Amino acid sequence: MAKGNKNKGKQKGESLADKANKHLLYEASVQCVESEIDFVDETFRKIRNRDASILREDFCGTANSSCEWVRRRPTNIAYSVDIDADVQAWGSEHHVSKLSEEQQKRVNLLTADVMNSGSTANDVVLAMNFSYWIFKSRELMIQYFRSVYNSLNEDGIFILDSFGGYEAFREMEESTKHDGFTYIWDQSSYNPITGDGLFHIHFKFKDGSKLKQAFTYDWRVWTLPEITEMLREAGFKAEVYWEGTDEDGEGNGEFEATTTGEADAGWIAYIVATR
Repeated sequence: MAKGNKNKGKQKGESLADKANKHLLYEASVQCVESEIDFVDETFRKIRNRDASILREDFCGTANSSCEWVRRRPTNIAYSVDIDADVQAWGSEHHVSKLSEEQQKRVNLLTADVMNSGSTANDVVLAMNFSYWIFKSRELMIQYFRSVYNSLNEDGIFILDSFGGYEAFREMEESTKHDGFTYIWDQSSYNPITGDGLFHIHFKFKDGSKLKQAFTYDWRVWTLPEITEMLREAGFKAEVYWEGTDEDGEGNGEFEATTTGEADAGWIAYIVATR
């Protein structure tokens, strides 16, 4: 029986949390693949004066970004790399299957370690949603960055994101209301000696039910100077793209290369690394 429901005859699974799908909730609250691919397309075109065609999405999860990529142009090809076959299967059923037959042929799901995916000659490699923070040592991170470097075309680029600000090092929860549910980002623990952080995503629903620890991330919280230094050690040139603000001082979704950011409580930035 659903928690808190004392009515006899009620079947288990009637709460909104029981009915919810965590991947759909994640995509509704965390991802905006249209904006993400806009940034990839516009940035590559600005830097290289041509359109990118071959994209590799590392830690791809449901391959949502890869599907958006192949929808953009008939010349676009995506390689979607993740070690979790189950989440890729979900993405195949719910995203890839909704593409046209021709578009589906241009999405290649690779169940593999990102260190050795076999995908080479890429125009763009993406590592989004801070997924690469799973590498907690400099040695492993630089190894990953070098593997990306070697997988790119001569004019290929590597795009990552990062978050920070003084609240990134606090143990805290942040709630954001969405249509039909509340997204909860839980910074469960942080070790200032090692930089290790444990994070969870929970979802709460209008009937009071919760989907606790729908996602858990055991990461090292890397800073922008550390990330850009490791990228340069791996052979890249690296620039940080900082988000601009609107007239109310809120983020406007426009990211520009800069060497100066603001000491905000919390921020998200892109890092663009070129060969």
